[in-house]
Amino acid sequence: MKFNKQIVIDSIKKLADKKVLIIGDLALDEMIYGDAERISREAPVLILQHTKTKHILGGASNAAHNVSTLNNGKVGVIGVAGDDYHSGFLFDTFKAAKINCDGIITDKTRKTIVKTRISGAITTSITQQIVRIDRQSKGSICEETETKILEKIEELLPLYDAVILSNYHIGTLTDKIIKYTIDLANKLNKVIVVDAQRNLSSYKNVTSMTPNLPDTEKSVGFEIHNEEDLKLAGDKLLNETGAKAILITCGADGMFVTKPNNDYTKIPVFNKSEVFDVTGAGDTVTAVYSLALAAGIDPVYSAIIGNVAASIVVRQYGCATTTINELLSAVEEL
Repeated sequence: MKFNKQIVIDSIKKLADKKVLIIGDLALDEMIYGDAERISREAPVLILQHTKTKHILGGASNAAHNVSTLNNGKVGVIGVAGDDYHSGFLFDTFKAAKINCDGIITDKTRKTIVKTRISGAITTSITQQIVRIDRQSKGSICEETETKILEKIEELLPLYDAVILSNYHIGTLTDKIIKYTIDLANKLNKVIVVDAQRNLSSYKNVTSMTPNLPDTEKSVGFEIHNEEDLKLAGDKLLNETGAKAILITCGADGMFVTKPNNDYTKIPVFNKSEVFDVTGAGDTVTAVYSLALAAGIDPVYSAIIGNVAASIVVRQYGCATTTINELLSAVEEL
């Protein structure tokens, strides 16, 4: 596609002014690093000499972190944490990222969502992940916690320009919470963006959604092989949700934006470079895209900015973020 570079630059400069609220499955990524010393005598496994532990915001938390680095902390989260060892690390990491966590409900019956990645290295090789340990509760949140979250949404949503429903299907976003959020956001004329892995057609009357290609295929019920299939899929989601735009992320094949009245735009991958880690890149796209929509930027140019942001974060290991200046520099190089 052809695009106006100056419009992209001017649009990026507007991102810092808007406030975004993220509601969803708040997670913490715990990164444990060590140097491989030897093989254990107890079992054929590596013994690592611990070097450092790093806490990074993951899941819906990562979307919030991406917004925060762009708008200097004009972002809040609503979700659930457990009353456990890792909950303190989650709150501390949010605060360090300048994210308002007044909307987090502590539920003693649930685990704080944590993904622990243990990685090892030797002096002659790069660091490699050895194993991942997930901690999370099964099933949806209880009715008492659901009620508290609804109260937080009523209290906090009016303070923001846009809301992201970030659903990793770990139990935070119940049907009642989804419907209440969308209804209230529409009543207050807020931007509503959905980032979900399944049941996309159940999100009615939202501003937009950002499914990846596999999740889109699952939702529309057919495989996508070419641009005509993308058009059919985008139209189907538009008709089923009443959204104003659909952004389908297609990995190495870029993005596809569908708007009403057969308005389609294929966006290639910009700023191609070596990819180190795609972890969290989808959260980055959703965060940047939502912030741009909140700033009144057209969905296509909002998607382009999200595309550029993704091209920056995939060069880093783990969930990563970018800044206004990095976006501007990347666009200048296109």
